[in-house]
Amino acid sequence: MNEPVSARFVRKTFTFESHDGTLPLTVSIPEVLDHQYGMYVWPCAVVLAQYVWIAKEKLQKKTVLELGAGVSLPGVVAAKCGAQVILSDSDELSFCQHNCKRSCEVNDVASVTVVGLTWGQVSPKLLSLPPVDVILGSDVFYEPEDFEDVLVTISFLLKQNPYAQFWTTYQERSTDWSLEALLHKWNLKCIDVPLETFHANGNQLAGSALPGDHTIQMMITWFTHSSSFEEEPLRTIADVTRQPEGPFCSVFTVCRL
Repeated sequence: MNEPVSARFVRKTFTFESHDGTLPLTVSIPEVLDHQYGMYVWPCAVVLAQYVWIAKEKLQKKTVLELGAGVSLPGVVAAKCGAQVILSDSDELSFCQHNCKRSCEVNDVASVTVVGLTWGQVSPKLLSLPPVDVILGSDVFYEPEDFEDVLVTISFLLKQNPYAQFWTTYQERSTDWSLEALLHKWNLKCIDVPLETFHANGNQLAGSALPGDHTIQMMITWFTHSSSFEEEPLRTIADVTRQPEGPFCSVFTVCRL
């Protein structure tokens, strides 16, 4: 559903239905109509926000950082679920940070912190972040030339926060793109999370037309102190997708994008 806000913005509403008897959650996201900004709710964001919503009880009073937040749908959902949220976008693009703040104001979570972080740079702002429990990123693996910068930042944060996890959704754009070598280089492990385990395997989520026909995947990543992928099982905050063989799944999956 679209509701005009101004000549430059359109407000898109998302309603996340409950599967546990609790009330649904409705959030409104102002999208920038100028195509050069690309400030829309992308299909990956709705899927990640659905996972956040399903994990809401586990996120209460946790510290959540969203990278490349843009219009910040997953981060806003986390804030509405009781998490202490930090939204971040490029330190070089102030309008992105303004958009994060706008989404927070519209949804009455204006106390959420917004910071400028540039992938691949260990900046004073990155160093000054408080301890985090969960890092969110929707469609941050968009351009192959940015993959390593993203993982450099993720690796740094997860090394500083050894019990934290990186929750990310990505769109399959090419079978030739793979994170396997970079994950190994930066001592990261990942597992895939099947969309059906958190009610995100449909073409229309949260009362929207997204993700549509796009092929979206979700994975959870964590830091390992060994160069080998044969290490301790995943320590999880959200156990909503628990499988019989382990917290999520017990086998490392090569993450292809």
